[in-house]
Amino acid sequence: MDDKFRNKYRISSARLQNWDYASEGAYFITICTKDRLPFFGKIENGKMILSNIGVIADLMWYEIKNHSKNIELGEFVVMPNHVHGVLILNVNGLNTNVETLHATSLPPTEKNKFMSEISPKSNSISTIIRSYKSAVTKHGHRLGFKFEWQSRFYDHIIRDAKSFENIQNYIVDNPLNWGKDKFYANE
Repeated sequence: MDDKFRNKYRISSARLQNWDYASEGAYFITICTKDRLPFFGKIENGKMILSNIGVIADLMWYEIKNHSKNIELGEFVVMPNHVHGVLILNVNGLNTNVETLHATSLPPTEKNKFMSEISPKSNSISTIIRSYKSAVTKHGHRLGFKFEWQSRFYDHIIRDAKSFENIQNYIVDNPLNWGKDKFYANE
């Protein structure tokens, strides 16, 4: 793979190769603010005190289920400079085999096949996170808050019940353990 695209260095994907991030499963997500600045508030006595933009980040997370198909929200917390949450995709409810009402569905063309392979998949973790980040940014800027996200996000595919339980507990306890957090920045 070339290191450059259009004469700029490429950043390799942080996503697991050959994994379909629109497939059913549970995903532990971490999204950081740009330069890990504490836009979202501060920790006092083991509790997160949200700033105005932190309130927006909190509210928009709960909106995810209203804008994405077949998703459940696990534990979630807004921290001073990042957000942790569990997203559970349940694709069993999706009906992707739909005929149009007034015309027969056409087989995909080669161009359409190619574009569907390189385009972000609908209801994938990446499109859900992109929409969430966009909503927080849009509402924050509209209200006059200067705010930026780190360009990427971290994910971990949760593979078993024990890992799921540990991650859920980690999220709940994160404000209490803020001083030991790898994203901790002395405020």
